[in-house]
Amino acid sequence: MRNLIKVMSVLTLLVAFPATAPAASNEETFRQLELFGDIFERVRSFYVDETADKELIESAINGMLQSLDPHSSYLNEESFRDMQVQTRGEFGGLGIEVTLEQGFVRVVSPIDDTPAARAGLETGDFITHLDGESVLGLNLADAVEKMRGRVGSDIKLTIRREGREAFDVTVTRDVIRIQSVRSRVEGDVAYLRVTAFNEQTDIGVKREIAKMRDELGDSMLGLVLDLRRNPGGLLDQAIKVSDAFLERGEIVSTRGRGDNDAQRFNAKQGDLIDGLPMVVLINGGSASASEIVAGALQDHRRAVIMGTQSFGKGSVQTIMPIPGHGAMRLTTAAYFTPSGRSIQKTGVTPDIEVEQARVETTTEPSRVREEDLRNARDGDANTGEDATEPDTSVPVASNQDSNDYQLARAIDLLKGISLYNVRVTN
Repeated sequence: MRNLIKVMSVLTLLVAFPATAPAASNEETFRQLELFGDIFERVRSFYVDETADKELIESAINGMLQSLDPHSSYLNEESFRDMQVQTRGEFGGLGIEVTLEQGFVRVVSPIDDTPAARAGLETGDFITHLDGESVLGLNLADAVEKMRGRVGSDIKLTIRREGREAFDVTVTRDVIRIQSVRSRVEGDVAYLRVTAFNEQTDIGVKREIAKMRDELGDSMLGLVLDLRRNPGGLLDQAIKVSDAFLERGEIVSTRGRGDNDAQRFNAKQGDLIDGLPMVVLINGGSASASEIVAGALQDHRRAVIMGTQSFGKGSVQTIMPIPGHGAMRLTTAAYFTPSGRSIQKTGVTPDIEVEQARVETTTEPSRVREEDLRNARDGDANTGEDATEPDTSVPVASNQDSNDYQLARAIDLLKGISLYNVRVTN
C-alpha cells in the first residue's frame, strides 16, 4: 500500500491545475489518477511475470502521449541523448526515419548512404518483424530501441511492400554520419541534395552553392533542390534554407493552442542564386521541414515543385527536458505555408507531377529523310547572317544517374526556362 501511496504522490505532482478550475473537474481528475494507481498496483502484484516499476511507468507515459498523435512520445535518458546526437548529424543505428501505423513500423524515409538505404528499404515499407519477432504491440520507442544495437551487428527485418510478398532483409548496424547537404554540377545546372535538416544544414547549403557558383560562373542556368526522401528535422533550419532563396515575405507560420501562441517567420533580403530558376524535387518521403521549404517556395512562386505528393506532416514538436529523467516530445503547434495552407495529411501537391520511372533507350527504325530523296535541294547559301541556331543545350554530366527520371525532367525544365529567357531577351 505504501508503494501505491508513493505512486499517487508522484502522479499528483505531475498535474498542474488552474486556480479557476471547477472543483468537480479536479475531483474527476484525481479519481482517474486513483484508477491508474490501482491498476498499477495490481499489475505489480498479480502479473504472471515480475515487472519493473520504471518500465511500467515509462510505458504508461508513452501510451498517454502516443494516443495523442504519432509524433508525441516520451524519451528516456538514453533516447534523449541519442536524439541530441542525431540533431548534430551523427548517431548509431540503421539510418531510417520511421513512424507507427496500423500497429506496424512504417518507413517514412531511408537516409542516403546508410545501411537501410543500401539494403534497399523504401518509403512506405512496413516493418512487421524484427529478428523474427512481431512488432505488433510495441510502441514506437520500443521498436526503435530494438533496431539499435552494437555497430557491426546484424538485424533481420521482415518487410511488407505493396505489390510484393513479405520478404526479409538483413541490415548491418553502423554509425550513421549524416552529411545533410551534397552537391554536384549537371552541365550548367547546379544540383543540391538535402537529406535532413540538422544543425549543419544551412551552413552546408551556403557552402555547396558557393562552390557550384564558383565552378559555373555566369553559365549557371538554375538550381535543382532535391528534397526527396528527406524526413525533415529542425524548424529553424527549414526557415533558414527557405530564406536562402527568398528576398522577402512570410516563410511559415505556426499556431499553437492559445491565441497568443501564433508565430510568423519572414525572409530577409538576399537570394543565394540571385533569382535564377529553381526546381524542387519532392516525393512521399519528403516530410515536415522539407514540406515547409517546398510550400514556402511554391507559394512565393520562387520554384517549380516537381515529383509526387509529399508525406503530409504539418505539425511542430517541442522537446521538453524533464530534469533527472529524459524529455518529452510533444506536438505543440501546427504550421501553415505563406498562403495559409495546412499540409497536415494532404502534403504538398507538386506543380508538375512526375512519377519515378526507368529511362531506357530504344532503337528507332530507319526512316527516309529529305536528304535521301532524289533531286533534293541543297541548303540555302549563307546570306551574311548566321542562320545556325546557337547551341543552348545543357550537356548532361557523366555523373548524373541515368535511371533518375525525375531529376532528368527537372534538368530539362531548367534548360527550357533558360532557352525561353534567352529568346525573349533577344
